[in-house]
Amino acid sequence: MRSRSIARTATRVTLGLALLAVPATAVAATPAPAGRAADPAPAHAAPHTARAAVGLDDPAKKEIAMQLVSSAENSSLDWKAQYAYIEDIGDGRGYTGGIIGFTSGTHDMLELVELYTKRKPDNVLAPYLPALRTVDGSNSHEGLDPNYPKDWRKAAQDPVFRKAQDDERDRVYFNPAVEQGKADGLGVLGQFAYYDAIVMHGDGDERTSFSNIRKRALAKAEPPARGGDEKTYLGAFLDARVWAMQQEEAHGDTSRVDTEQRVFLERGNLDLHTPLDWKVYGDSYHIG
Repeated sequence: MRSRSIARTATRVTLGLALLAVPATAVAATPAPAGRAADPAPAHAAPHTARAAVGLDDPAKKEIAMQLVSSAENSSLDWKAQYAYIEDIGDGRGYTGGIIGFTSGTHDMLELVELYTKRKPDNVLAPYLPALRTVDGSNSHEGLDPNYPKDWRKAAQDPVFRKAQDDERDRVYFNPAVEQGKADGLGVLGQFAYYDAIVMHGDGDERTSFSNIRKRALAKAEPPARGGDEKTYLGAFLDARVWAMQQEEAHGDTSRVDTEQRVFLERGNLDLHTPLDWKVYGDSYHIG
């Protein structure tokens, strides 16, 4: 398995921003079968004009979001196969594992195993909690080798551990991104752009964190909630995102923005209507 761009900042906090309540009002049954495809459609293709009455938290849209992230993080649309994934990808953050790339060096893997142990005290990963606390904030494997990866894969067979991964993904990454996207008046694509940014960069005080990427975009354009044009604002956000990625050598390839999110934006597909065609790291993907 090829793991992609799971480097993020060490500070892991949920957004402490004032959010506007913007509920999703309808559910669209958008199918999302997965598979490889030809190159993305050209930017001059007919734009999508109908706006969805749902957000990224609609089940069908959330499934699309998980596949899009998995294409970049794991070179596969089969995101559910990633519960058992674990390896050290050499990014200075220790072990990377699970559906969202939890890492032993950036606190979120520790929080995940703590939640799993709270729900199921006698689990195969519980004995590693002291070691996870010790290595938090570093790339060390002290106390984890040689059996931690094997036991992680064993834990991934447990529905309780898979549910813990789902819940931590939502608490730390997905829900804050969707809430802030809705507060900014963004559609599904904008909410996804926020989510993908938090997945890679985390949130905190660092200049490349999600909040500071957003601030950089706000200095260039207003979001729809402030009367701005959605496409213009998203263009500014993606520009800021690329800048943040380029600050770290591990993120030098910006194709998850350039040949994925910008493709959707240029086509005017602000609500991620299927079919979707895109490329990441030169590989082509399709959701029909």
